[in-house]
Amino acid sequence: MTESNNFRYKPQNKKIMKNTLALYARQMLILCVNLYSIRVVLNVLGVEEYGIYSVVAGVVTLSSFLPGTLASATQRFFSFALANDDKQNLNIAFSVNFALYCIIALIAFLGLESVGLWFVGEYLKIPHQLFDTALNLYHLTVLTFIAGIFTSPFIAIMVAHEDMHLYAYASICEALMKLGVVYVLIYLPWNKLELYGILLLIVSILNAIIYITICCSKYSECQFRKFYWDKKLLREVLDFTGWTLFGQVTNVVRNQAITILLNQMFNPGIVAAKTIATTVSGQVIVFANNFNTGLYPPIIKSYAANEKEEMFSLIFNGSKLTFFLMWIFTLPMLIEMDVILHIWLKTPPAEAVVFTQLALIETLIVSLSLPIATAARAPGRMKVYELTLGIVQIAIFPVSWLVLKVGYDASWVFWVAIAANLLMFIMRLFIVKALIELSLRRFFSTVIFPVFSVTLLSVSLSLTIKQFMPDGLKFSIIMTVLSFVIVAISIYFLGLDADGRCKIRMVAKNILNHWVK
Repeated sequence: MTESNNFRYKPQNKKIMKNTLALYARQMLILCVNLYSIRVVLNVLGVEEYGIYSVVAGVVTLSSFLPGTLASATQRFFSFALANDDKQNLNIAFSVNFALYCIIALIAFLGLESVGLWFVGEYLKIPHQLFDTALNLYHLTVLTFIAGIFTSPFIAIMVAHEDMHLYAYASICEALMKLGVVYVLIYLPWNKLELYGILLLIVSILNAIIYITICCSKYSECQFRKFYWDKKLLREVLDFTGWTLFGQVTNVVRNQAITILLNQMFNPGIVAAKTIATTVSGQVIVFANNFNTGLYPPIIKSYAANEKEEMFSLIFNGSKLTFFLMWIFTLPMLIEMDVILHIWLKTPPAEAVVFTQLALIETLIVSLSLPIATAARAPGRMKVYELTLGIVQIAIFPVSWLVLKVGYDASWVFWVAIAANLLMFIMRLFIVKALIELSLRRFFSTVIFPVFSVTLLSVSLSLTIKQFMPDGLKFSIIMTVLSFVIVAISIYFLGLDADGRCKIRMVAKNILNHWVK
């Protein structure tokens, strides 16, 4: 049986697709809510206050690697225990991980309210009349972040159990609450910047309560009646978490340090443009992350069960499909970004169009790497992987500083990031080859060649048609639809093998028959 058949027809892989559909439905709603919310918040706060919120929240976001790192460890060890059907290990894993979350939350709070607060007061460029408001906003953002730390282990447990529909429902509740924040922000007569921070804190606390309630009622290991302890597991979790933490630190420091760098060297409008770009790319990459979230448990479980061919099939097909799921939305956005931002924000900062296009290109490279990064976590030996990639991440900041210092414009920080991500993609492949014996030749023939072919053809055709398309909203909509269709056709004929095209035809036939009936 071919790799593509393995991926499509095994019951486990059907569950992956169902989980992916649930997460996609969730993300479509969240995307609409978030994009609308940003538009309203930007209009209500104004470019200056929105830029201040971005840079103040950015200091706290420097610690955002903590919940992500811990969640990665929680998913990995829970998936191993679930693969081996080990109830005792599940209980131990929950107790050890939750104790670690509590310790990390305390350290993060003390660090943010001391070193972080000092940095905000001494080094950020904030207009004098907004300084007290910015400090109050900082305290609120710290508390919001701490609430998020206590939410992340329960999300990780839910994902490890592959109950994506519950995750989708809870996420939709959070999105609707944030939509409510937008309306309250418009009508309540108060300091808008502080009010925004208070409302986001309330949403974060309610969100934590929702996840904790669901997990404690559904999963027997999520209980606090008896505390389990295992020093060996703690050492394994700390080793895994420590190196993953290093990798996440370098990523977050790079992103937020670039924001602070732009704050120091340019005006708040540049920071706002960068925030818009990263927000759009962040919303788009979530589609790839959703698919990879569905892949994470089965890849780890396949490794734990020593089913290497199944794991390789998940990696190859996962990498290719993750990119295609991104590309089919991203190419139309790249071509019509100017129109999209003006419809969305009315008067976006001048640099937002170019920044967002470059951020999306970086995101595409990252999306291709997501299943490979998951596979790297399966053996639990993270030192070489995280140390090597972390050094490249750290190098992005000094290189960006040097590029700006010699006189290049702000968009070059994105070009530096794109080059670094290409380098990290190549390095990631060689490291994973050594960790799990991944065949690079099979990866290039199964993934890279179809991805390159689809990208080249769809870009060439779309840009050629764009040259002959008049200006105007009507023609922008036509161009968006045409580029979407071009990508879909390119994927069908160049991106999928014969089995994949057969499966697409079967699905289309079933849908057509359903609607006819």
